[in-house]
Amino acid sequence: MDINDPHHIIAIGASAGGIEELITFFEFTPLDGVCYIIVQHLSADFKSRMVELLSRHSQLTVQEAEEGMQVKSNQVYLIPVDKFMTIRSNRLYLTDKSDVRIPHLTVNKFLTSLASDCGAKAVAVILSGLGNDGTDGVKAVKKAGGMVIARNPETTEFASMPSNAISTGMVDFIIEPETMPQVIQEYVQREIDLLASGIKDDQNVADIVRLINKQLPLDFSDYRQTTILRRIKRRAAFNNFGRLEDYLGFLKENPDEIETLAKDFLISVTAFFRDNEAYESIERDVLPAIIKSLEPGQELRMWVTGCATGEEAYSLAMLASELLGDKIQEHEVKIFATDIDNAALFFAGKGIYMPALTSTISQERLKRFFTIEPEGYKVKPELRKMVIFSHHDLVKNPPFCNMHLISCRNLLIYMNPVLQKKIYQMLLFGLKKDGFLFLGSSENPISIAENLEVVNKKWKLYKNKDVKPNVNFDTFLLPQVALGKPGNVAQPAQQVFKNADKTLADAVNETLVKDLDCLVVCIDDKNKIVKTYGDTSRFLLQKILVTDLTELLPEPLAIAFKTITSQADTEQKIMSVNEVKIKQGEQVIKVNLTVSPMVFKGRRNGFLVVTFMQDKSIGSQAGSGNVFDEKVYLDQYTQALEQEVSELKEKLAASNEKLFALEENLQSFNEELLSANEEMQSSN
Repeated sequence: MDINDPHHIIAIGASAGGIEELITFFEFTPLDGVCYIIVQHLSADFKSRMVELLSRHSQLTVQEAEEGMQVKSNQVYLIPVDKFMTIRSNRLYLTDKSDVRIPHLTVNKFLTSLASDCGAKAVAVILSGLGNDGTDGVKAVKKAGGMVIARNPETTEFASMPSNAISTGMVDFIIEPETMPQVIQEYVQREIDLLASGIKDDQNVADIVRLINKQLPLDFSDYRQTTILRRIKRRAAFNNFGRLEDYLGFLKENPDEIETLAKDFLISVTAFFRDNEAYESIERDVLPAIIKSLEPGQELRMWVTGCATGEEAYSLAMLASELLGDKIQEHEVKIFATDIDNAALFFAGKGIYMPALTSTISQERLKRFFTIEPEGYKVKPELRKMVIFSHHDLVKNPPFCNMHLISCRNLLIYMNPVLQKKIYQMLLFGLKKDGFLFLGSSENPISIAENLEVVNKKWKLYKNKDVKPNVNFDTFLLPQVALGKPGNVAQPAQQVFKNADKTLADAVNETLVKDLDCLVVCIDDKNKIVKTYGDTSRFLLQKILVTDLTELLPEPLAIAFKTITSQADTEQKIMSVNEVKIKQGEQVIKVNLTVSPMVFKGRRNGFLVVTFMQDKSIGSQAGSGNVFDEKVYLDQYTQALEQEVSELKEKLAASNEKLFALEENLQSFNEELLSANEEMQSSN
């Protein structure tokens, strides 16, 4: 590293009203081993005197950027008025603004290149200005591990640029220009200290990761620890803690901060048709091949992992709709879009995007696939129904299967190599033979390379050459379920021994189940399977990605289960029924079914333990308990269903009342919007 290379590069985006703020900013800027790059919106024929003005108010060297110029510490570089500017390998590169009719998003362009080139050493500062330039840029900087600062929009006349940046939820500090240099100086020093901190914070990081896992639960234990440590230290500093052990104590007392920290880990950057050339390759080489291979009436299935706010999923849906054309009625399109960030999934499900977020969509596609709403562009119902948004954790949950295309872009780079290998195996398992895998530019599927054929090396498009790989499905766990409120469960002093005991207990239980020749299933209060012991294929229907026990039971068992479950729940005692006849292949067998309410730490939590055992007794040697009579149990089952329907009707009536009240509020809100719109037009 050259002695003149800056520790960090601070990019400042400004437009209307920004000159005074820049002067204020640089009056307080010290000589601290960083460099500053100013990206402004100026007319091409404007004669800028910014170099002269700032030189009077700063002890740094101020100059206009030139083609190929290397950036150095304690220097300020200004973008020429008629150029776009990017940075690569610490050098500045300029291009002409060729088309004066289109908006020149100079801030976005530079910040995106800065994030790519400098990563965690990038700092984005958004000062006052009109429009939304810089919004996508701050996302890129934050995703790369950098820091984002915006001036307080409430104290400036031109608040659009900082307000739009703040709306992304990725701004670390909202402050006045005169306090920004001090914040930057402290941040840079913390980053330097971080590099020198070594492993002394490993234990605190591990405790914080466990704390997050216990409360939410989200497991970051296999993510890259350098990234996790940097973001933990940043949140600690934001809350004025210099030591991680103090911040850990603060987290234990403030559950809201745990959620905020986890959200910082989950920062995701996406866009419609992100990396346009990659989508052109999908449109040209991938989707036509998939559509050609479809049999009449066959589904077109795709999976977008880490979908964030949904732009990538909707992009694929648009391409599929266009390429299917008139055949769209013949083939149902199902795009599974998954993430562990529920807030992002909620946003994606609404399908409403601000104009700044749709800038990469052609006008033709905007007109065809979106409607204009007061909040922005809304995805049309025919496109929305193609996409299924779902919470899914790649680390824990099993993969979606039989996919024609799986997209997993820029997600694995935050995970360690062992976890990456596991997830690559999952993705391969989820693909059909001749299915396609779409990865991010920094990801390399070395562990499954022998199974893949390269379609586009630059944009990481691969084709699955083999049939299903031999992957043990036991590797993938069902979502963790907390028994009771997380805050009420004390943290064990020796977590390592607790985990070891749990593993031993599981092994003992599985051995007992095998010896007893039965299947034991633990379910929660909504009949979702939490844990199984034994061979599920003996008594349950084999369905992929179904966790509701009632959907996995053969009909006679479902009738018996529903009946005795209701009794067990009401009477809080063990209920059983014997000699339930089901088909096992060509053979009819008898099954004894037992349902036991589960007690955990002295409390009942609505969880049940369901035991299935084949009845091999003869005649009067049948086991104790009620013998299954389908007619009697069917009558009881019908009564239980009628009671359930009655309760659902009551809940539906109550929901309708709430809905009517919401509709009234919405109507009132709509009238206020119409009124505000009239006022805005008058103001214009």
